[in-house]
Amino acid sequence: MKYLVILTDGMADEPVGELNNLTPLQFARTPNMDYLAQRSVLGLAMTIPAGFSPGSDVANLSVLGYDPRRFYTGRSPLEAVSMGITMNPEDLAVRCNLVTLSEKLPYEQKTMLDYSAGEISNHEAAQLIDTVNRQLGGGHFAFYPGVSYRNLMIWPRANEKNLTLTPPHDISDKRIANYLPAGKDGLDLLSLMKKSFDILERHPLNSKRKERGQAPANSIWLWGEGRKPHLTSFTARFNLKGSVVAAVDLVKGLGISAGLTPIKVEGATGGIKTDFAGKCKAALDELRRGQDFVYLHIESPDEAGHQGNLKQKIWSIEQIDQLVVGQVLNCLEEFKALKILLQPDHPTPVATKTHSSAPVPFMIFDNTNVSFNPGSVYDEVSVRDGLFIDPGCELMEFFITGKLT
Repeated sequence: MKYLVILTDGMADEPVGELNNLTPLQFARTPNMDYLAQRSVLGLAMTIPAGFSPGSDVANLSVLGYDPRRFYTGRSPLEAVSMGITMNPEDLAVRCNLVTLSEKLPYEQKTMLDYSAGEISNHEAAQLIDTVNRQLGGGHFAFYPGVSYRNLMIWPRANEKNLTLTPPHDISDKRIANYLPAGKDGLDLLSLMKKSFDILERHPLNSKRKERGQAPANSIWLWGEGRKPHLTSFTARFNLKGSVVAAVDLVKGLGISAGLTPIKVEGATGGIKTDFAGKCKAALDELRRGQDFVYLHIESPDEAGHQGNLKQKIWSIEQIDQLVVGQVLNCLEEFKALKILLQPDHPTPVATKTHSSAPVPFMIFDNTNVSFNPGSVYDEVSVRDGLFIDPGCELMEFFITGKLT
């Protein structure tokens, strides 16, 4: 048996008045997903345990079958793994976004205009992070370029730090005063952020971006701290050799930490516009080459949700249906025994521009044991009569073994 997970990050949503109270998934044209729904096991999964923030780190841990209550050590260490950064147990990894803050008023009174600095390119982001590292790095801190706005800071020998940090995508269009680093050690990070604004606001690259009508990446934003992860091998748990196809360091690092082989796809961006078809082909090629399991992660609908862009989110869902699910359906006859799990990790409603902890719809298709659900469609509402998996980390076991614990 081969196993393919199609993880549609943030695709689930809430009813939207503009869509006659349908969700974007209900409104979007998804004939391929609906075709599978009529032949799949359907249900909802709670991927965010009580007491955890609804981040992609926690949610993807759950989807891969790891209980966050046991394995979660923070978001940024997983990104460090993907970036090849060696961490010591006492080091602290911290996500370092390049963001756009309003230019007037003192730092504490500024507004979060764009958590991604206009989805800044890898090349430009690397230049800015290099400048930050040269001026603010050293013995206490080290800054590393990642993918687009998603960069990293390592705080060496940062034992038992008391911090309260806020994801920038949670505060779009809000004054940042109530969301700045807090805790007894938060002042160190706030100082870095304020100094970064003075450095980046005057950077020639940002001057050119403004001349082109682009958002300046005029500050770093520090959040998502954590320690070095320790995950049980996915192969040891399920006796399956696997790969992860992802453009974002978080999911790639999670896969590597679980012992999955990372696959790079040219043209995969981690943004709204990405090479949907290329990522799907890479996943299918891994199965063709002998891998038993592939985790295919698609970030696009999550980014559209964070930007509050309803049109782009619908577009993203339809691209996934046509270029990913449609491609898989066209190749089904190649695989004598194939199971497909399709689900989001968490909802990212366009109305709130951030994640929620609501359960997510899933479907499991098995071409050796096809279900019969005539008239079914795949969305947040239509699956409610199916299974309810809580905690969501048990869904992977059910997907692979067909058994619920």
